[in-house]
Amino acid sequence: MNGTPPQLITYVDRLAGTVAGVQEMLDTRLSGMFGGIHLLPYFTPFDGVDAGFDPRDHTRIDPRLGTWDDVRALSGDAVVMSDVIVNHVSADSDAFLDVRRRGDASPWAPMFLTLDAVFPDGAREDDLARIYRPRPGLPFTVMELGGRKRLVWTTFTADQVDIDLRTEVAWDYLTSVLDALGAAGVTMLRLDAVGYTGKEAGTDCFMTASTDRYTRRILELAHDRGMRVLLEVHGHFTQQIDIARSVDYVYDFALPPLLLHALHAHDLRPLAQWLDVRPANTITVLDTHDGIGIVDVGESDLKPGVPGLLAPAQIDALVEAIHDASGGTSRLATGAAASNLDLYQVNCTYYDAVGADDRAYLLARLVQLMVPGVPQVYYVGLFAGRNDVELLRATGVGRDVNRHHYTADEIDLELERPVVRALGELLRLRAAHPAFDGTFTADLADTRGLLRWEQGAHRVTMELDVAQRSFTLTATDGDADWRRTVDELLAGA
Repeated sequence: MNGTPPQLITYVDRLAGTVAGVQEMLDTRLSGMFGGIHLLPYFTPFDGVDAGFDPRDHTRIDPRLGTWDDVRALSGDAVVMSDVIVNHVSADSDAFLDVRRRGDASPWAPMFLTLDAVFPDGAREDDLARIYRPRPGLPFTVMELGGRKRLVWTTFTADQVDIDLRTEVAWDYLTSVLDALGAAGVTMLRLDAVGYTGKEAGTDCFMTASTDRYTRRILELAHDRGMRVLLEVHGHFTQQIDIARSVDYVYDFALPPLLLHALHAHDLRPLAQWLDVRPANTITVLDTHDGIGIVDVGESDLKPGVPGLLAPAQIDALVEAIHDASGGTSRLATGAAASNLDLYQVNCTYYDAVGADDRAYLLARLVQLMVPGVPQVYYVGLFAGRNDVELLRATGVGRDVNRHHYTADEIDLELERPVVRALGELLRLRAAHPAFDGTFTADLADTRGLLRWEQGAHRVTMELDVAQRSFTLTATDGDADWRRTVDELLAGA
């Protein structure tokens, strides 16, 4: 697992336009960097209200992006991961539109969740106030179903209608999605928003016993089809440790804010604490299509009385440090300043979060590549991208600040930047060096530390200093050692 090559995570349209274009880019300009790719939603349509996470048809690739044959061809060269959007579908899906017309007479009616399906005896104020939701307000939208006004469960937006996994019609739907992906050669699944599926009266409706049962059922379906499963859950760090025992992979969402804390506060101790307890079966990230998670290192109502990896004052200082480092552009995209807001994330590119400092950025990326797990690099992060304030102002969607649309000419220019060239060199080292199949050790103090991989005579060692934003990388190269400082990497030495 530790020797698994890095993965790229990208939108098809925002990087290369088509699936075939993505494959061509992996084969040429990004050659040797990645052994896998997570294609963010490319289903019909890929450009809905939530950038593809609201599919009208989850079993069809959007024809503007390519065909299933294109995905199948890509899977011959790389491990392909796709999203399975477990919690909801588009309110414009054929199935839900039929329910809107016919109400309970529609064969699809049992698939969609209403308030009274969870609270048949009615919900009290305490019941509603207890429901955990990533955004302000209650997760219901008044809709007319077959001529009758109902409270439909909409956890994320009114355009995304929750499905009821207590019903077989919902499982028939999910099985059809897995079958379509499997037939196209997809071998890794990311379960999106699965934590919200287990709505139960008397609970906060998040990560309940039902959620666990549903996850295990999806795991069985996936494993029967030769697929591995990544679970996406934001929450208290102890939850990730617990969840990791029962799935193939979890995200290491704690790593991004802990590295930012280390760089801004000159303090490696919380990261050292995390490295002592974190699971090994992780997908490591610094950035994704979402914001930088904060709840993953803080206290949580989901684990009352259990401290986080960072204290509340440290988190407050970290958020302000990110806003200052980005010149205030992340503040424009975060919280009440932008729609599609999440209460637990800061919307910012990782490069801007470290103040567009090439040395700090490469240090953070190298730590990501060094810790155990499968490193996954977001397409904007691959190019050390800046906050796209123009796109943010055009859409009003906070996350769009980190979802730039790259042209082919832009990519050519970005690949010539020293920081991007150096990151490519580090990715190729991580993809090919045999030491990463061996044993990992870490020794971190207040501001300085050492990370090392060893297998027999093969070694890769990183000595780092977060106060100086510097590192030295040493790796075996035949009978000799290859050694570079951060400045030498940036200079192309």
